Amino acid sequence: MQLENRLDSIIKKVRGYHPDPNITQLRDAYEFSRRMHEGQTRKSGEPYMTHPLEVMDIIADLRLDVASLVAGLLHDVVEDTETTVEDIRNRFGDDVAFLVDGVTKLSKFRFNTREEAQAETIRKMIVAMSRDLRVILVKLADRLHNMRTLKYMSESGQERKSQETMDIYAPLAHRLGLNWVKTELEDLAFRYLYPEAYYDIAEKVASKKRQRQSFIREVISILDDLLTEHDILAEIYGRPKNFWSIYRKMREQQIEFEQVFDILAFRIIVDERPQCYESIGLVHNLWKPIPGRFKDYIAIAKPNGYQSLHTSVIGPYQERIEIQVRTHEMHKIAEEGIAAHWLYKEGKAVPDQDDEKFAWLHQLMEEHQDHEDPVEFLESVKIDLFHDEVYVFTPQGDVLSFPSGATCVDFAYAIHTEIGHQCSGAKVNGKMVPLKYQLQNGDIVEIETHKNQRPNKDWLSFVKTGRARTKIRKAVRQEQRERSRELGRELLDKQLQYHDTNIRAWEKSGDLDKAASKSRFGTVEELLGAIGYGKTQPEDVVANIYPPKKKKEDDEPKKKDKPGTIGKLWNKLVDRKDTGVVVDGIEDVMVSYAKCCNPVPGDDIIGFVTRGRGLSVHTRDCNSVSHLERERQIPVRWANDTEVPDSARRPVSVRVYCTDKPGLLANISQSFSNSGVNISEAQCVTTDDRRAVNTFEVLVHNRDQLKRAMKDIENIKGVYKVERTSSGTSQ
Repeated sequence: MQLENRLDSIIKKVRGYHPDPNITQLRDAYEFSRRMHEGQTRKSGEPYMTHPLEVMDIIADLRLDVASLVAGLLHDVVEDTETTVEDIRNRFGDDVAFLVDGVTKLSKFRFNTREEAQAETIRKMIVAMSRDLRVILVKLADRLHNMRTLKYMSESGQERKSQETMDIYAPLAHRLGLNWVKTELEDLAFRYLYPEAYYDIAEKVASKKRQRQSFIREVISILDDLLTEHDILAEIYGRPKNFWSIYRKMREQQIEFEQVFDILAFRIIVDERPQCYESIGLVHNLWKPIPGRFKDYIAIAKPNGYQSLHTSVIGPYQERIEIQVRTHEMHKIAEEGIAAHWLYKEGKAVPDQDDEKFAWLHQLMEEHQDHEDPVEFLESVKIDLFHDEVYVFTPQGDVLSFPSGATCVDFAYAIHTEIGHQCSGAKVNGKMVPLKYQLQNGDIVEIETHKNQRPNKDWLSFVKTGRARTKIRKAVRQEQRERSRELGRELLDKQLQYHDTNIRAWEKSGDLDKAASKSRFGTVEELLGAIGYGKTQPEDVVANIYPPKKKKEDDEPKKKDKPGTIGKLWNKLVDRKDTGVVVDGIEDVMVSYAKCCNPVPGDDIIGFVTRGRGLSVHTRDCNSVSHLERERQIPVRWANDTEVPDSARRPVSVRVYCTDKPGLLANISQSFSNSGVNISEAQCVTTDDRRAVNTFEVLVHNRDQLKRAMKDIENIKGVYKVERTSSGTSQ
């Protein structure tokens, strides 16, 4: 009965905004979902059906259509029961079936790593939402309720879900303009990722709640009198900023809570656009504005359609306060985003290609098509979704937004892929600048091109956008594949000379096609590329066509005499003791670990065949990798048992930024010890403003142990930031 009462209350909410909802279908979906989930419970011990109902309620808060509400009720039946998408289609129609399929996780497929599974799930969701934005709205409702009930999960599950929420779902809510969803997701994730910092801020905010409420009432009264005096009718609200935004400011500016002055934000909501500017002028006349803090998002709206005027002023009692001014329509869009002007009212399932507010979505789709590696795609999504933005102009006056730190090369690729590929120079505000110049708000950018210019892999060290990174990687890989095929062709030709023939003769006779078909690579291009990369040896390819024959010792090709081949180096790598690294299924490899990045078990790694010193292992995101010869790079992975013994723990450099106060260094050292991490070396530097930068060389078993230790330290009061750093030089 309790569940039925909950359903009735949600239906009542739906009737409040929907002109003619299909209540029969809603009740049918409820009964179907309840029957399918019969006997299932949540980790809290409640009947599982409480979750679909709460998801439906959040969808109703978003004021979505009946198909979305039904999908909310059914979103888990395909994953958690024997129900198929076809069953959903037959009973509830194509619309609902598509939405349910779009939000269903790929749990029935097998992946090598959890990150790969996450990447493929996000990829599928991006593809689905490009066809129907309701997919992500239903998914956000699902994630929001899961985050609200996260306390019942294991600690590792809480951390995993929270990090995914912070990386993907909160930024997606922001992109869609769902401000209330974004802020709640951020604070919930913050609570589990950094619990000590969260509760510390919550306690400090609560301790001055009465005083703050009194101050808010006073400011609202002053503003109301000011605007009324000038015949401006306005609604005024005041609130503290959400906890995560406060914490981010503390970390970015390396300050304590007491030094965060503009914790309070006020909103002035007026009827007409001109009144926004008039109101902000009156506020600046009343209270002194803080230079550099005025932002006009009305004239230049954010990519998600957000419009408002922002300013920070020195208010009553010399308190810093932030004030936002917008119209009622702007406020509706700011809070409800896409749901505020629901596209289905116009019969459209997805915004037009030229709808600027959703250019980011079309860009994600384009990158999905370009990415072969799902994990790289996920990295690209994170970069493009989660960033502070700068706004720059084309010479024609068009406004483009970029992540903070984006460069002229990012700008070039945003204009067109070929402009990026042929980018040879850049002018900013009429002056020549380096290609790695970081764009600033208001810059006018002009790109110079040259037809012979090609993408440079060094650009990967400074580009910021996922689009630029994807296009550069694709072009560089294509060039490297071509070089590897040329090298493979040369090596095979040299091998064939021992049999009194050459590769051109093999091509004419069809033996080259025959050799490719007999190999595991299938095609001639793939075979030549594999030889060039060192994945197979040319003598093995030839042996598939020519049976072995006895030759004089002097006629035998000697590996050590083959110039330009990886073979002679590769032979030095095998028959070595186990190192925990696997190369193409071979575990006996002579390995050294690059000191530039100090990889540890759990890191994503790549191998580099050095000249005479075995295999050097780097992390894939190591800056040195882009400078290494592609022909000498080979895929490697950690062995199944990735935890090394105490005698072989890996060195890592960790930098801790904190306040300079007694006892803090001892707390940090104790935190390392509690995590089972040994400190082999420490360097501590203090600054004049009572800050400290501590660099520790530590020994760890694997990446998970390092992450746990860094997280524990980050939760210590007085610590602003903890990061893993590079040290030394490449070996």
